[in-house]
Parts: sequence; C-alpha cells; structure tokens
Amino acid sequence: MSRLVPERTFLAGKIFFNFGQSSIDCVVRRLSEEAATLEMESGIGVPERFQLRLAGRESLTCRVVWRSDRQVGVACEQLGSVERPAGEERERSSDALMRSQMLALRAALDHVPTGIVLLDSSLRARLINRSFRQMWRLPDEVADSNPSILTLLHHGRDTGAYEVPDPNLDALITERVRVIEAGDPTPIDLRRTNGDVVRVQVTPLPDGGRMLTYTPVTDIVRYSDELKLLRDALENVQDGVLLLDPDLRATFMNRRMRRFWEVSEDEAANRPAYSSLVRRLHRASAPHLPTSELAKFPARRVEEVKAGDHVRDLQTPDGRRIRAHCTTMSNGGRMLTYVDITDLTQKAAMLETLATTDPLTGLYNRRHFLESLDAEWSRFQRYYRSVSVLMLDIDHFKSVNDRYGHAVGDAAIKAVAAACLDGKRKSDIVGRLGGEEFAVLLPETSLSRARTVAERIRKRVMSAQVFADKVQFGLTVSIGMAEATVSMSGIDALMGAADHALYQDQGRRPQSLHRLGAPAACKQGGGVIEGRSVYSGTGTSNVLSVTETMQ
Repeated sequence: MSRLVPERTFLAGKIFFNFGQSSIDCVVRRLSEEAATLEMESGIGVPERFQLRLAGRESLTCRVVWRSDRQVGVACEQLGSVERPAGEERERSSDALMRSQMLALRAALDHVPTGIVLLDSSLRARLINRSFRQMWRLPDEVADSNPSILTLLHHGRDTGAYEVPDPNLDALITERVRVIEAGDPTPIDLRRTNGDVVRVQVTPLPDGGRMLTYTPVTDIVRYSDELKLLRDALENVQDGVLLLDPDLRATFMNRRMRRFWEVSEDEAANRPAYSSLVRRLHRASAPHLPTSELAKFPARRVEEVKAGDHVRDLQTPDGRRIRAHCTTMSNGGRMLTYVDITDLTQKAAMLETLATTDPLTGLYNRRHFLESLDAEWSRFQRYYRSVSVLMLDIDHFKSVNDRYGHAVGDAAIKAVAAACLDGKRKSDIVGRLGGEEFAVLLPETSLSRARTVAERIRKRVMSAQVFADKVQFGLTVSIGMAEATVSMSGIDALMGAADHALYQDQGRRPQSLHRLGAPAACKQGGGVIEGRSVYSGTGTSNVLSVTETMQ
C-alpha cells in the first residue's frame, strides 16, 4: 500500500482521458509520491487509466486502485514535485495536447465506414485507416510500412479485387496513378469482383499530398443501374411514355413520345411544360372535333391531366387513333402513356360493319335494323314522337332469277338498294331483311310524309336499269307503309302492319291500272293506293304497287 501524507490536502485537479478530448474536475484529498485520493461528483465515469493534471506540476499517469460513489484511489506511476517554468510547462502542455488530438483523429478515422488513405507529397501512405485495410484486405505490416500508392494499387490487382479483365489491369493502374498525381477530384466508381462498388475521390492537400476516399456505394449504384435499365426499357418500348412532375413539366420523355411531339433530346432535357407540348401544331386532338373547337382543346386537355386518372382517345391529323392513359404518381406528378390503337379501331369498325351490314348491298342487316327500330319505338313510347316504317318487295323477282340467273338477281337487289339509299332522307335507316325484301325506318315521320319518301324511292327504282348479257330491263317494287300507334303492342305489330299493307290482295287492283303508263289512282273504299310503271327491253311490263294502310 502506498504511503500517504498524513495531513489532508485540498488541491484542484483535472482528469484527462480519451486522448485529451474528455476531462473531469476533481479535488485531491490526499497525495503521496506514489498514490492519491481523488474526489469528484461521481466516480463511475472515471476510466481505469488517465492523466491527472495539478497546477504547477507535471501531469501524472494514474491507475485506479479502488473506487466508491464519489472517490477513487489511484496509484501514480510518475510524480514530480519540482515546479517548472511556466513557459516550458505551457510548451510541454501544447505538445501533449497536439499529440493527443492526433491520436484522437486517428482513432476517429478508424471508425468511419469510408476508407481513407493520406499520402505525402511523394505519394507514400502516411495514414491508412481500418476501413481501407478491411476493404482491400491489406495486412497491417504492409499498411504500417508507409507503402507507395503504386504498391497499394498493385495489391488490389494481385488480390483480384478489380472487376476488370486481366489484360486491362495494368492500364487501369497507370490511369489511377495519373489521376492521383494530377489531383483530379472527379469521383470514379470502381467495381470489385465481389459485386461491391466503391466511389473513389482524390482531394489535393496543402502540403502537396493527397487524400484518397473510398466510399461504399454498392446500393446506390445498384439502384442507379436498375433505374438506367428501366429508363432504357421505357426508351425503347413501342408506346409513348411521358412523366410529368407536380407542376406538369416533362421529367422524362421516351423516344416514341419525342417523335410524336417532334421534340429533340436537348429540348426534352430542358423539362418543357406539358401545356407547351399540347399546343404544338398538327398534334392529336379529340376525335371528330369541329375545326372551330381546335383552338380550345389544348387548355381542356391540360385541365384533364390536372384532374388525374382517366383514359382519353385522341386523333392525329393523318387519321391515326391514339389512346392516352393518365395515372397520378405518388409524388403528385402524372404518367401519360400513348398507345396507337389505329389498327384496333379499324378492325373494330370492320367487325362492327360485318356484324351490322348486309354483305351484298352494304345496307344494315335484319338484326341491326330491328335494333334501330326498337330504339325508335322506345322514344315513341316515351315522347310520343311519330315513327313510320316502309316495307319493300321487288316485283316478280323469282322470274328475274329464273330467267337470267342469280348473278343478275343480285344485280337487281343491289340496284334497288342503291335506289333506297338515294331516295331516303339523312335520318332514315334502310335495311335488307332477306332475299328481295327491304325495310326503311323513318324516325319522327307521319304516314303522309312517309308516302313522300316511298314515292321518291319508287321513282328511283323505276329509273334504275339492270343489264343481263345484251338485255336491259327495269324494275318495280311494291311498298307497304305503316305508322306507329299507341294501340300497337310493339315493333312486331308495326312491322306486321307494314307487311300486311305490302301483301294485300293483288286481285283488288283496278284493271285500268294494268295499262302501260297508267297514272297512280286511289281506290277509296279499300284504302289502297296503287301505281304502275313500265320497263323496256323484253316486250313485257312489271307493275310497281305503292300500298298504304290508312290509319
């Protein structure tokens, strides 16, 4: 046990540790040449070894022997009681502080995750931290021998650290030495064979040396690589892709989109506003938009995109159909995709045509005609708007087929179809119900007005000429008319009334009407109007009857 001075001492002291970066104030209660008793607020934070500094004395290196809540007993390894001149003491204290700060700095550098190499002006290592040693599996004996930068680079080469083909390794090392000597601060991502990526940067130091930092950026580069791969994929897809920020400025525009807007890569890099893109001339607008509305469309389109998610079909001046999808992004921006659906719309229109039209005449087929009639019947029931129907049948069509063959019969059917299309109004719908039977739907048309349309069609048929070999002949048709009434049960009743008018007893026709060229006449009692026409070429005549059910 150390010999203690019997009397109490009350000297102010300071405990220094952690390379001089931390200190604790204390009071020296007893002091001998080999030991001391120190008192402080708490003895818990006092380390096992520390420096004890007393006013006017050299620093003592102390070791804790015992401790309590507020006191510690220490053994002193060195004690000098001779006071030194104040200037010498300050100089020794300054040197000690600088040394302790350097030790603290070295210790701190050993704990950072970034590899650090400090080079002197000769490019020899004067400090290599622990992270760099672990990163490059550098032995301590090599690191502590002040190796040159070339030695360090060759160590990486010899351990197979660089993800570079063997023939290019020496060229890589030569280039790295050149960059370090030049002090070029441009970061370089160095890929390693284990898949890691290290970002290397050179910083020139005032004394002519260099500081090299090796920062692990594997995750950052991996995400960057994935982002680049994604951008490359978007760049080459067949659809247009446009990314907008919350202010609707273009942050990304793939190749297809740049071609669509006629934007160069430099213009796209300047993040043009979406409003400026949609205002470019000869771009897409709403399908079938009147010319007077074209100037207003860009502003409406911008508001649509601001509103968020939607799908909008656009049409280019050359007739292509574009389907634009707008999706709201998590950052408040928008993603627009533009898909060319021209082929799809054309095929859809073709399928619609096949499903709704008669292939021989181009008229609506029976199914579509009845669907249209059903829609008009619903309007009639709801609003009591007039609707009428004409039923047409080619007279003596079987004789034409039997005498001239089916090809001539088809020509006769097409001639009647053309006459119906030529004689109808814009709102009327003509359909071929089958064989030589046709029907005309007349929306918002009374029976009297339907008679005018029927007469016009009758005259068009009379003027048509059909050619069979060297024979030319004309055609006639019988037409039955009916107007919808509230007493009818539905479209079947309406069609049945027109059909009944068409096929009334032919024997009730006045005989005077069988003379060639006889004018139309009315049989008042039967409510039937019949007309008669003539065709030439065979020496015979056909009768065309316009028959009407009087309501």
